[in-house]
Amino acid sequence: MLREVTAVRYVTPLRSGGSVPGVVEADDLGTYVVKFTGSAQGRKALVAEVIVGELARALGLRFPELVLVHFDPAIADSEPHQEVRELHSASAGLNLGMDYLPGARDFTPEVAKSFPVDSVEAGRIVWLDALTVNVDRTVHSSNLMVWPTLGVAPPRLWLIDHGAALVFHHRWDGTDPAKRYDFRHHALGHYAPDVRAADTELVPKVTLDLLREVTAAVPDAWLTDHATPDEAREAYVAYLHARVQASADWLPTDFPTREELAAEEALRAAKNQRGRPAWLKQVPDLHGKPAAEQDWSVHLG
Repeated sequence: MLREVTAVRYVTPLRSGGSVPGVVEADDLGTYVVKFTGSAQGRKALVAEVIVGELARALGLRFPELVLVHFDPAIADSEPHQEVRELHSASAGLNLGMDYLPGARDFTPEVAKSFPVDSVEAGRIVWLDALTVNVDRTVHSSNLMVWPTLGVAPPRLWLIDHGAALVFHHRWDGTDPAKRYDFRHHALGHYAPDVRAADTELVPKVTLDLLREVTAAVPDAWLTDHATPDEAREAYVAYLHARVQASADWLPTDFPTREELAAEEALRAAKNQRGRPAWLKQVPDLHGKPAAEQDWSVHLG
């Protein structure tokens, strides 16, 4: 079960993520990035954060501790932006916090050029994302952090932000657990991820007992798709366990090289330019802007 803390000081919002999480200090003297129940992504994003994050930790991947945060909007009265205040007002009560990693850097394409990731670690992360249908860890938005940047320990990859995973829970319509998704543009695809070794290692570990353990960490109030919270938990358990058993069908193995990715990006940008009217061709294509030139301020949301 996740620890519960109470937010005692609101520090700042993080605008790099669509959910606008906030950094808070809590009564346990910890600092956390809080994702709010009132955000546009809703409670299902928090359910995905808990299930995938706790599963990652159970499988030995680095993922910051999650806590349940009691939040009183009154502590953030000084927030100057109305839309953020409205988010806080809609989120009074229990929210989800992730341990803040001070000094962490985004795993950007520029950082990736000089950061070593072995094929075994890359394979395990890709395997987890494929299992949980987390298609939001791409070369353009890695949802990976490099931490620590100082200290005696060497920098390591840390996973964050799994709110877009578990896409099947947005429509409980019998989506095939063996469905294959496109992971060609995974953030770690050009590290030659050894997903077959990961499959051999991790499939036996993702047992029914483990899945019941991680789903038990989700608060009852966030599980509203079934008659009871326990029925909802069992639905997650059943789907993920069936998907584990079908790993041979969805295991991603086709990853382009850096050079192939660059060529694809150049071709896409050229097509976008050709489709623009003449008066717009001098305007930068912000959507096609190389990832290395984008604003990679701390992204924890």
